[in-house]
Amino acid sequence: MTVQEMLRYVDHTQLKAFATWEDIRKLCDEAVKYRTASVCIPPAYIKRVKEAYGNTLSLCTVVGFPLGYSVTKAKAAEVRQALYDGCDEIDMVVNIGDVKNGNYDKVKEEIAELKAICKEHILKVIVETCYLSEEEKIAMCRAVTEAGADYIKTSTGFGTGGAAKEDVALFQKYIGSGVKIKAAGGVQTLEDVKAFIEMGCSRVGTSKAVALCEGLSLNEEV
Repeated sequence: MTVQEMLRYVDHTQLKAFATWEDIRKLCDEAVKYRTASVCIPPAYIKRVKEAYGNTLSLCTVVGFPLGYSVTKAKAAEVRQALYDGCDEIDMVVNIGDVKNGNYDKVKEEIAELKAICKEHILKVIVETCYLSEEEKIAMCRAVTEAGADYIKTSTGFGTGGAAKEDVALFQKYIGSGVKIKAAGGVQTLEDVKAFIEMGCSRVGTSKAVALCEGLSLNEEV
């Protein structure tokens, strides 16, 4: 796998609360240069980035982030605004309290409602695996599949743990055939990125990959 091939799987990410426009612009310039899958940025920057970069990169943002316990109407409003501003992909956080309470049907209904708003736009569902039991992770695989979402995503990167290979393996076992996997949170090295891709992840969310590729040829094997 070359550097360029690997970076096509990467959602180049900057979600820090104190991210400035200069931080976001640097991220977007890197994404254009290295042709990453997308940039994942705070909702408040979507419109400005769309105006500055047009269709030169794919824009991803987060909804109900990072705790997930916003009411569904609020998440729906976030999705509509993000799409209106020019967003291409949405990464939503499930209501983790509903998951812990065993209200899986309610979680599924919320995902389905947001996917109906997204229509052809990609919806990724963050289940925050660090807080879930194996039974709950399996239930989320089913909920994401039945609700018609495009991806199941491991983590926000703001919880007590991030992407783990055993969770990706569990997802592969229980998600439906139409659902892809995004590993995110704590992805620190090129070896991590490559390992998750080789496990079958279609996306890897990280703020580190591009910086780690500085000085490497795009055609260099990693």
